[in-house]
Amino acid sequence: MAYPILKITDLRIESVSGNVLVDNVSLELQRGEVLGLIGESGAGKSTIGLGSMVYARAGCRITGGKVEIDGVSVRDLSPEGRRDMRGQRIAYIAQSAAASFNPAHTIMDQVCEMPIQHGLMKPDEAKKNAIDLFRSLGLPDPENFGSRYPHQVSGGQLQRAMAAMAISCRPDILVFDEPTTALDVTTQIEVLALIKKLIKELNTAALYITHDLAVVAQVADRIMVLRGGKMVELGETEQILMRPEKEYTAALVSERKAADKLDEDTIEDVRGDIVLKVDNVVGRYGDFTVLKNVSIDVAKAETVAVVGESGSGKSSLARLITGLLSRTSGSVKFGGKEMSPSYKSRSKEELRRIQLIYQLPDVALNPRQTIGEIIGRPYAFYFNKSKAEVDARVAELLRQVGLPENYAGRLSTALSGGQKQRICIARALAANPDLIICDEPTSALDQLVAEEILKLLKRLQDELGIAYLFITHDLGIVRRIAHRTTVMLRGEVVADGPTAQIFSPPFHPYTEKLISSVPEMRTDWLDDVLEKRKVI
Repeated sequence: MAYPILKITDLRIESVSGNVLVDNVSLELQRGEVLGLIGESGAGKSTIGLGSMVYARAGCRITGGKVEIDGVSVRDLSPEGRRDMRGQRIAYIAQSAAASFNPAHTIMDQVCEMPIQHGLMKPDEAKKNAIDLFRSLGLPDPENFGSRYPHQVSGGQLQRAMAAMAISCRPDILVFDEPTTALDVTTQIEVLALIKKLIKELNTAALYITHDLAVVAQVADRIMVLRGGKMVELGETEQILMRPEKEYTAALVSERKAADKLDEDTIEDVRGDIVLKVDNVVGRYGDFTVLKNVSIDVAKAETVAVVGESGSGKSSLARLITGLLSRTSGSVKFGGKEMSPSYKSRSKEELRRIQLIYQLPDVALNPRQTIGEIIGRPYAFYFNKSKAEVDARVAELLRQVGLPENYAGRLSTALSGGQKQRICIARALAANPDLIICDEPTSALDQLVAEEILKLLKRLQDELGIAYLFITHDLGIVRRIAHRTTVMLRGEVVADGPTAQIFSPPFHPYTEKLISSVPEMRTDWLDDVLEKRKVI
């Protein structure tokens, strides 16, 4: 066998306080091979991915082990030598594109930056290369897409732009850290197909970090299962999926299979009083209409899912309901009372009753505030509580979302993506709302942790009668928790009704496309779908 393009031996990474984050992990990667890294939130997946570039986040340090790229020991290189290696020989696609782009520069400037800095292309060549990548990734209007700023595109589009940035130098190794987390299932197929195509054509090796076994099954040759910074199991993809040897691996596989089943008992549609009624609303960003006569209502103790591809208007609907995006026509009523189009004109009590869990925790949490301050602030603001009462409530909320009480003194930058999302959920709960708008609240979580969060939300709903408007592209979640489902396409509602009805034939053509795009736990699923749709 040829010498591996990437060889990691006994990698050890610790926090500055001495906690072991990665405990003597070793792996090898051949050219053209994809190794999937699977495990729960905090297992060390992203830390290993960054460690393969000999990089550690703030508050962490590499304390042992060897990292070789094409036989060169990267840890022995100078800082300048490592910078030359990064981007050109090994590139990283982060989990949160919104937190990785500079908001002050256009997307084109940022995609062109790396090949120009490494001296691989002149500006005109880099721009042409970027446009070609935009087109390959299915981004809209590729000739002009790069002129936009990061905040002017959807989360899914920005994630694809980040993939273009990483691929721009044609590196030998790609580190994919949840590259399809922010994508709807239809776009996910296109990106997965592109990843497979690039790896094959360029003979590129890749580490593919994800919490979705069905996704990694489509691209990975082998899978490494991690827990608590240690390797649990390593094997061929087929063996891990069909014949797992370790109990923890079997639990991950079992949980993923359960996600494909419709839970008819949980989602039985028994409607109570309507708490939120949205009637024929129109919303615009400048001259562009993002919501076209959208109507939706949510009853007390009910979960209504809103699904659709990236750019369909799901998050824009959430912003309009909360008053962050003003409507140009139509009405929004809460508890039978008309609400002002802008949050600035709403009362303190109206603001308290509707809370929002954001899609991207990296940009939703203040990195300079402690977790206790982040969670405690809405509780103190809405209920005028003493510091002791706030501290007690923060501790209670941390326990509810499955985090230790001592996390109250930490900064969000010290937490994993999944842990950050749980902090966002705790912050929303702190206001004791009547309605929580959940904008992809489990997209950053592995299956086991996501299931815990869903059970927590369901328990709170049963106990307190909280209503949820659940925005997601994960149809597995919809099948398990949503009483009713609204399907959106290009700013319009194309299907609406009880979830059991929406997921039963005859389907609306777009709904059928969404359902058939959910990855299955078999290694040939993507190839079968691509063959049927003639994507490639």
